[in-house]
Amino acid sequence: MPTITTVDGTEIFYKDWGTGQPIVFSHGWPLSADDWDTQMLFFLQHGYRVIAHDRRGHGRSSQTSDGHDMDHYADDLAELTEHLDLHDAVHVGHSTGGGEVAHYIGRHGEARVAKAVLISAVPPIMVQTEANPGGLPRSVFDGLQAQLAANRSEFYRALPSGPFYGFNRDGVEPSEAIIQNWWRQGMMGGAKAHYDGIVAFSQTDFTDDLKKITVPVLVMHGEDDQIVPYADAGPLSAKLVQNGTLKSYPGFPHGMPTTQADTINADLLAFLKS
Repeated sequence: MPTITTVDGTEIFYKDWGTGQPIVFSHGWPLSADDWDTQMLFFLQHGYRVIAHDRRGHGRSSQTSDGHDMDHYADDLAELTEHLDLHDAVHVGHSTGGGEVAHYIGRHGEARVAKAVLISAVPPIMVQTEANPGGLPRSVFDGLQAQLAANRSEFYRALPSGPFYGFNRDGVEPSEAIIQNWWRQGMMGGAKAHYDGIVAFSQTDFTDDLKKITVPVLVMHGEDDQIVPYADAGPLSAKLVQNGTLKSYPGFPHGMPTTQADTINADLLAFLKS
């Protein structure tokens, strides 16, 4: 398996297919690079080089006991882009991966970056604070940690069966294959990484990172996102970056890159070609 070893000894697994302009995909919590399979095959067929890694503690990467924070996530991504010597790269992040992309650019600059895409992403900040009154109460995230600690397998079955893909909505037919694939990816990773990751994705404030980004940014967010509520995320991020475009999707869920892949892929391709 292709891996890099980071400065702190963590092995990061990655996929690297094709040639052409590189697109680097950063996955959501608690998944893996496999969550991008549909996008990677689509863009490979359109002449792009596609790259996706398993975040530390996720998928096939090392199950380290620490380092499960946005600084390490961003630094791991920077080490990967440097190892592969990527230039003119488009960085696409879903959910927590969107935070990783924003923090990577804010922390490491834009020298290797052409564009960025934030899909159903956690920035600017998820948790409710005095400065972010529209955020979710901290008790919501404490509850996620409690469910993970009590029975991770059961929790990882319930989340994709319900709000993640909107399968709890009237008239939406659940896909057993999608649910099982979510569970499979989640259970590949480490419980400690996922437990700590809840704090990382919910409490990190990406406002300053977003303000530093000058490359074109496409912000894609479903208006029926039950995981990262639309109003406190997508529109705010699009305003904070210097060259942002917001594309909203009425009725689309958090996991729209999977359930609405045809629409998302077409819009991504149009942005890359713009």
